[in-house]
Amino acid sequence: MSRLWYGKKGRKHQPVNHKYALITTREDNNSKQATNIKTDLEPEAFRPNLSDPSELLQPEQIEKLTKSLPPRTIGYPWTLVYSTAKHGMSLKTLYRTMLGLDTPVLLVIKDSDGQVFGALASEPFKVSDGFYGTGETFMFTFSPDFEVFKWTGDNMFFIKGDMDSLAFGGGGGEFALWLDGDLYHGRSHSCKTFGNHTLSKQEDFTIQDIEIWAFE
Repeated sequence: MSRLWYGKKGRKHQPVNHKYALITTREDNNSKQATNIKTDLEPEAFRPNLSDPSELLQPEQIEKLTKSLPPRTIGYPWTLVYSTAKHGMSLKTLYRTMLGLDTPVLLVIKDSDGQVFGALASEPFKVSDGFYGTGETFMFTFSPDFEVFKWTGDNMFFIKGDMDSLAFGGGGGEFALWLDGDLYHGRSHSCKTFGNHTLSKQEDFTIQDIEIWAFE
């Protein structure tokens, strides 16, 4: 039953039903369009500019790696500082190309089984008496699916280099990744530093190609 209310001078009034319509302004439409554009372009933010085409990484693999990189690398182009195709298979040459760099470096390996894996080092590779690096360092593999293994905090055995080998991780007498001085043979094993499984299909592998990218 409708209720009546009395106004001035005792006049009866019927209740008023108020209806509201949502008015969409031009600004609202522009805002929605901008949001859609941002969503459409979002993947582009993970496609950095490369100084050279990568012979080892596919575009979708680069996007996945970019999402895992330390924040201080984002926005910088990828510069190819070393590749076995250009510089040959030599650890000594690899160290030489690192001189003067002040940036994390991305090591990408392709083995004779066609598997791609590697490491992000928090600083350029060098000859060292002991381990160096920080918790930004991580291991990754695309064998068979993309996985990243971050620092577990268990120890600080990040990177170690001498003229005969380059190694990552440690604990329990095993490295997450080890390369010989000729950059021909390598080995991968689970280790406490990164909590990783074997990065390659087999623990011992033969290196086919290497690329190292800096961010500058």
